[in-house]
Amino acid sequence: MAPAQQSFASRRSEPLFGRLAIIGIGLIGSSIAHAAKDLNLAGRVVLYDRDEAVRQRARELGLGHEVAETAAEAAEQADHVVLCVPVGACGAVAAEIASSLKPGAILSDVGSVKNAVVEAVMPHLPEGVHFVPAHPVAGTENSGPDAGFPSLFLNRWCILTPPDGTDETAIARTRQFWEGMGAIVEVMTATHHDLVLAVTSHLPHLIAYNIVGTAEDLAAVTQSEVIKFSAGGFRDFTRIAASDPTMWRDVFLHNKDAVLEMLGRFSEDLAVLTRAIRFGDGETLHKHFTRTRAIRRGIVALGQEKPETEKLRKD
Repeated sequence: MAPAQQSFASRRSEPLFGRLAIIGIGLIGSSIAHAAKDLNLAGRVVLYDRDEAVRQRARELGLGHEVAETAAEAAEQADHVVLCVPVGACGAVAAEIASSLKPGAILSDVGSVKNAVVEAVMPHLPEGVHFVPAHPVAGTENSGPDAGFPSLFLNRWCILTPPDGTDETAIARTRQFWEGMGAIVEVMTATHHDLVLAVTSHLPHLIAYNIVGTAEDLAAVTQSEVIKFSAGGFRDFTRIAASDPTMWRDVFLHNKDAVLEMLGRFSEDLAVLTRAIRFGDGETLHKHFTRTRAIRRGIVALGQEKPETEKLRKD
C-alpha cells in the first residue's frame, strides 16, 4: 500500500520538545532547523557546527533561535539532540556532549549507516539518556546551511533503528518528531537497515561516482562533450555523484560488509548481462529490462519519484 501523501505538514499548537539541539548545520541539519521552527516542533532550537564560518552563516540566515559556540553548550538542557554530522564523527561528538546530556534526553542522528553509529555512540551514553538512531531518506546534491528547506522530509521515509531495550516513549516521541516534519516513519533493526540501504542507496552512489569518473577519464571523449551531450541517465548519475564526498566516504567505510555483499551480487548480475550482449541473447536482456521496469513502476506508485530538489511551500 502506498504511504499517505500530504501537501504540507501542520504546525503544532504546542511544541513537542522544549529545547532541540542540532549538531551539524548542513543540508539535513538546516532543513530540520527550518521545519522545527516553522512547525513549532520545539520551543527553542539551538544549533552548532564545528566550522566557524558555517555558524556565522546560520546566524545570518536566522536558522534556529541560537547558535552555540560548542557542541556541549548546544546539548546542555536539550530534550532532543540530533547529530547531523558524518557517520564517522558521531562517536567523537557523542563523547564531547555526554556530560551535557540531561537525564531523560533523547539523542538521535541522521546517518545513512546505523550499526556503526550505534556501536560508536552507545559507549558514551549517560544513564537515563535514550538513543534512537534515525535516517531520513531524503536529500539533494547540495550541502551547507543555505541548502536546507523545511519541506525536505515531506512524504519521505525516515527509518528508526532503536537498539534492543530502548525506552518505548522515547521511540514514540522520535517518531512524532519526524512525522511532525511530514516524514513517513518505519522502524527496523540497524542490521536490516544497513543491508537495505546498501542496495537502494549506497551501491547506486558508488556506481554513480564510478561511471562519472570513467567518463571523465576517457581519452576519446572531452569534458565539454560529456557535459554537452549528457542524456537523462547520465545527468541522473552526475546529480548523485555531486553528493557530499566526506559523508559518502564515511558511509562506504562504515557499511563496508553490506556494501561489499551488494557489490558482489551486482558484479555477478552484470556478468550475466555482459554475456547476453556478447552472444546476442536478446531474450535474456528483454526479460531483465521488463522485470526492472516493473520495479520502477512500483517506486512511482509509492510516490517516491518526486524530484528531491523540489521545494514545496505552504502558500
